[in-house]
Amino acid sequence: MAGPFSDSSPDQLPSIWLCQEGSTGLAGEPPWLIRHERETLRSLTGLRRSEYLLSRWLIRQALAGASNQPADACRPVSGRLVRSEAPEGWRLSLSHSQGLVACATSHGVPVGIDLEPIQRKPRWQSIVRRWFSLREQAWLLEADDPMAFLTVWTLKEAWLKATGRGIAGNLQTLEVLPGFELIGDRPEPDWQACCFRLPHCLVTLVWKGTTNGLPAVHQVSAPQTIQTLSGSEHRQLDASVALRQTIQSMHVEQE
Repeated sequence: MAGPFSDSSPDQLPSIWLCQEGSTGLAGEPPWLIRHERETLRSLTGLRRSEYLLSRWLIRQALAGASNQPADACRPVSGRLVRSEAPEGWRLSLSHSQGLVACATSHGVPVGIDLEPIQRKPRWQSIVRRWFSLREQAWLLEADDPMAFLTVWTLKEAWLKATGRGIAGNLQTLEVLPGFELIGDRPEPDWQACCFRLPHCLVTLVWKGTTNGLPAVHQVSAPQTIQTLSGSEHRQLDASVALRQTIQSMHVEQE
């Protein structure tokens, strides 16, 4: 159903908001950017500039949809993108690839998202051998399935974003075992993961929460002009669920 944003409440599951870059509308410097965003935008050119601008526009559309507030009243905190400044209390995560941008929103709980195009990665085995655990190496190399690797990679990326860490030295803090059993290094038992397969990409979400069900996936129409935040529409997608799993704690496994 297309229309203005009107769903979501703080008690609901996290949501995913997707937008594909259009052919127009990303020129200029819009007046709604905050100071840090304007400074960053001026340092970028070409595709990186377009992706950055679209991602900042989508953040506001996602916050509007999640909080039922007008988009021009929504903004992230300055600096590292993890929280909202207005309205308060929302957690954010962002990913983008090949002109498609994904933003995740949740109220008061950590969330992380990763987006990767579905295409064969010719050297994925070398990544597995260098960065993954011995148990992960064993089953992934035996399976010889690029899609299995991509799923594991997006799970690890989303986990690191949700737990506030970078890739360096941290890829093994989430271990993915055969059957996609997930073991994380956080002591809390209520971490969850969900992978959605779309026509050309895999979108993976990790969050902390006990609510059952599936996060909603929304397609947001590309902006006709980047100068204003009004006039955008969205529809909820019937996205194919590739994986829905809880994340066990390494601490529990070791006991």
